[in-house]
Amino acid sequence: MRNIFLFIRTHFNLLFFLFLQVISIYFIVNYSKYHQAAFGSITNNFTGKINAKYNNVQQYFHLKQTNDSLIKANELLYNKLSSNFEIADTAKKIATDTVMVDSIKQYRKIRYISAKVISNSITLLSNYMVLNKGMNDGLKIGMGVVDPNNAVVGIITEVDDKFAVVMSLLHKDSHISGKLAKGEETGTLNWDGSMVNYITLTGIPKSAKIAKGDSIISSGFSTALPKGLKVGYVDAIFKETSTNLFKIKFKTATNFFNVQYVYVIENVDQEGVNKIMSKIKTQP
Repeated sequence: MRNIFLFIRTHFNLLFFLFLQVISIYFIVNYSKYHQAAFGSITNNFTGKINAKYNNVQQYFHLKQTNDSLIKANELLYNKLSSNFEIADTAKKIATDTVMVDSIKQYRKIRYISAKVISNSITLLSNYMVLNKGMNDGLKIGMGVVDPNNAVVGIITEVDDKFAVVMSLLHKDSHISGKLAKGEETGTLNWDGSMVNYITLTGIPKSAKIAKGDSIISSGFSTALPKGLKVGYVDAIFKETSTNLFKIKFKTATNFFNVQYVYVIENVDQEGVNKIMSKIKTQP
């Protein structure tokens, strides 16, 4: 207490001057319209900068929540794409009491299910990723998987109630069918383990017109991946000496270094097609 009084006594003139300054500013601001406006502008500018900094910090801590909401929003948008529907066959008519019944109603063919990647390997010959959704969410073995940009990631190979395992394109046994977007020549995708995000496309005839930067898309020859999904872009073209085919090295459209969210593709025709194919395989 003694030190406080000593401080006031030592700096009395300065403190009294500051006190009078505060009183003066108070009277000026309260009784002068011009100074009120000027002071208000200064305080608004200052508080605005403080609020902006606070909002930036707040947004940073809510990034996960924002990402999750964006993924759900994209899922809804993907499921509304016209390419996910097909029009009923209008050549088919049903007769009931001599009344012809027909419809051009659209039926859903493709549905997208969002999921989060909780594990992902990229440096092995056999690379997999694990998703945080499983059979309880409608996931099944054989479903295709794409990234948020609708680029091919891989195929689901294992699934339980809560989780699913995806064989990514970076797997030695992944032989998904792909085609050139321009000429539509079809080949097979192969991973040799040499470089992450770079895969080879084989089986393309030398008569095909190919240039660096050309797009490679999914062929649509399986129920797992619809035709036209992005797979990658041509990086280098090699002529195989012993065959009449090209060997094409391309960069994947999916960046496997930072895949965090994906969409699983549910094809409503997949189960029916698989049953027919299994019957054919069991026939002698």
